[in-house]
Amino acid sequence: MSDAALDVVEFLLTTSVYSDDRTLDENDLPPSFRQVYWTGGVDDESGSDDGNEGSGGSPRKPAGISRPLSVTTSTAREATDVDQPWDAVADLMFTERDEFSGTITLAQQDMAEEWFIDRVGDERLLENPTLAKYFANHEAYDVGVTHEEAREQNRPIQADRVWIDGLLNEYFNEDDDEEMLDLVEVRAPEEVEITLDDLVLTKDQENELDKISKAIEHRDYLANIGLREIGKLLFVGPPGTGKTSTAQALARDMDLPFVEVKLSMITSQYLGETAKNVDKTFEVAKRLSPCILFIDEFDFVAKTRRSDEHAALKRAVNTLLKSIDNISLIDDDVLLIGATNHPDQLDDAAWRRFDEIINFPKPDSGMRADILGLITRTMDIDEFDPHLIAEVTEGLTGSDLRMVLREAVLEALTEDRTTLTQEDLLDAVEEFEERDTLKNMDMMGGDHDALVAGGDIDAASDGGEPADHSHDHDHDH
Repeated sequence: MSDAALDVVEFLLTTSVYSDDRTLDENDLPPSFRQVYWTGGVDDESGSDDGNEGSGGSPRKPAGISRPLSVTTSTAREATDVDQPWDAVADLMFTERDEFSGTITLAQQDMAEEWFIDRVGDERLLENPTLAKYFANHEAYDVGVTHEEAREQNRPIQADRVWIDGLLNEYFNEDDDEEMLDLVEVRAPEEVEITLDDLVLTKDQENELDKISKAIEHRDYLANIGLREIGKLLFVGPPGTGKTSTAQALARDMDLPFVEVKLSMITSQYLGETAKNVDKTFEVAKRLSPCILFIDEFDFVAKTRRSDEHAALKRAVNTLLKSIDNISLIDDDVLLIGATNHPDQLDDAAWRRFDEIINFPKPDSGMRADILGLITRTMDIDEFDPHLIAEVTEGLTGSDLRMVLREAVLEALTEDRTTLTQEDLLDAVEEFEERDTLKNMDMMGGDHDALVAGGDIDAASDGGEPADHSHDHDHDH
């Protein structure tokens, strides 16, 4: 029997059990299943009055999943990624389809249960708390998982894109709060493509991240013993060393929404509203908690406080600092991470906001070899020696190395080759160094930072590209 049939039967069983067992909630459904049925923060076109109104005064559907759950071709396709879900299970004796409504149901659930449990192991049940509870409590079946174990492993609804969008739609008016939305970007964990396993980290970085992970896991204990000054990290290092990527990977691995404050937007046309919007941005983080709140270019804060900038801009920065003081991992379930390429520009007021400083230096030779190994793991390279390439790339960051590999791949494609050689990589290193030299020539002037190494590379890396990890976690796929 195909995997498609197994996926569709699991969906049918899950929706049936969930509809009947009212002790189950949204966190008992696998994320791909619950996103199909989740409602909240969207206008209710039926006009029913549930007491909640949207920005335009129209009623909103209450957030949640309504029972019973109906399985149609479209819901099954969305939940399982099986293009023709009915075709996948049509030959099974225990399934049936209503031609008029298009619903797919289990004609004999007990037969479906036996069919399913004979084909899956405990590992798959751990990914589905609804079925883990059902089979663990059913005297006819002997499974080695518990409902609690499966639920603990399941990503919480608060980390799903549908939940995040519902909250943002409920809390913000798209027109009135446009300037606030310019200041913040929210990513669901599944939208982050990088994990900590994709990064090459120093031992110190690994230790610090492990400590903060334990702190998040044991927040209640820390609160009980009165230890609240924890959970504000500052990532320090040159561009391209993976500061943003590490923060995003942490969000992905811990199933936490990633809320990024874009300080560069503070100088936008909405300057007069910026202080209020900074406040609102931190409120977003608290409402999305538990989450990670990431503030890049933190040196902007100190520069603004020292300068003769517009008074409104200084007020916005002071509001930012006060907001940082008033947010807490222990009390608000928000992990704050700041990042800067220029630690020398931070003043004491900025430094004292953070309880941990994590250094992101440029990678040494051994780390560059590891980064190259990660970047090239899906590439075909004849006689590849990452250590040799690492020796001739002194001073390059993870982002730089990714640029080198990109150049080598594109050059090979101009010769209609998809297999690279060691010589291709060495040539690409030489080409990169030549371009980097040009970038730093005084004669270039103007926007020369955008040529290669500094500007665009850092933007790409600090935007979530696995590539910007270097010493600290330069990984690169």
